[in-house]
Amino acid sequence: QVQLVESGGGLVQPGGPLRLSCAASGSIFEINGMAWYRQAPGKERELVARITSGGPTYYADSVKGRFTISRDGAKNTAYLQMNSLKPEETAVYYCNADMVVPDVRGARVYSRYWGKGTLVTVSS
Repeated sequence: QVQLVESGGGLVQPGGPLRLSCAASGSIFEINGMAWYRQAPGKERELVARITSGGPTYYADSVKGRFTISRDGAKNTAYLQMNSLKPEETAVYYCNADMVVPDVRGARVYSRYWGKGTLVTVSS
């Protein structure tokens, strides 16, 4: 069964760094784009950063210059390095991935998967 698992969340002081990981596991033919979203209490989920299989990246304006998304294809893992964190960035951070996986007959199926999220709390 294919799944995405985020890790690395926790409590960090304002201005501090934190690195999140998102690992995909299971029967996977290929992983195309991977992305990080976040959802703060009482707010809608928003896209933070995205990286394609070829490497091009996208960042929300609010995180440009502070956050870096990367991926390790051999490990089926994406990372989000977050620097200079702000209290208002306290949120649950979610990973998603566009993957090609086999169905019960082994045919290629394109699907988007989401992780369950990891909580990042920025507070002194």
